[in-house]
Amino acid sequence: MSAAVAAPRLVKNEAKYNPTPLPSQEMLALEKMSMRELDRLFMRGEMPDIDSLVGWEFRGMNGLIYMMPLGRVLGIKKFVKGFVRDEDGRVMGYNCAVRNNALDGRWNVKPKRFGFYEVAPVDPTSRDNKYLHALMLDYSKGENPITDPSAILRDYLVQLDTDLFLGKAYMAIGPLRLRSNFFFLERFRRGLTDYVKR
Repeated sequence: MSAAVAAPRLVKNEAKYNPTPLPSQEMLALEKMSMRELDRLFMRGEMPDIDSLVGWEFRGMNGLIYMMPLGRVLGIKKFVKGFVRDEDGRVMGYNCAVRNNALDGRWNVKPKRFGFYEVAPVDPTSRDNKYLHALMLDYSKGENPITDPSAILRDYLVQLDTDLFLGKAYMAIGPLRLRSNFFFLERFRRGLTDYVKR
């Protein structure tokens, strides 16, 4: 790891959640890491407690996509993910787009929700069982429109610290699982508490 980039502590701080309006230095440091550094950090992360995600929205940032900074070009560098509990008890999630501005600036969230997914511990018997210490964000179970390309996404999510998470995205194309990118989440603000039907 580059000496200029400070790694997250990798120790869960049990203090009260204290979201801030701007991204932390730890989150910004993740964005500067290489794929190899992020791989090592991901393997040392822990499975998040699902209940601690429900009712919160997390500011998100995509890392390198296919080893190129396409996220910024495509306008998907910054985003928000939210987590809610469905009427049948499942934990579901959604995405919101964010207006482009400086990475260390505020997250100006657009109101429309899209890219829905189910959240659960990784099932060791499923096709998507690469990281058993992670949660699976499965977009194929999010009731997305048939034309929505997000349905092929399978995200693994681990926790680095109380408010900081590291995700690893794959694309499911038939039996293939193609690695897409890393992404970073940080607790941002209170969100929905119940699943809203679209």
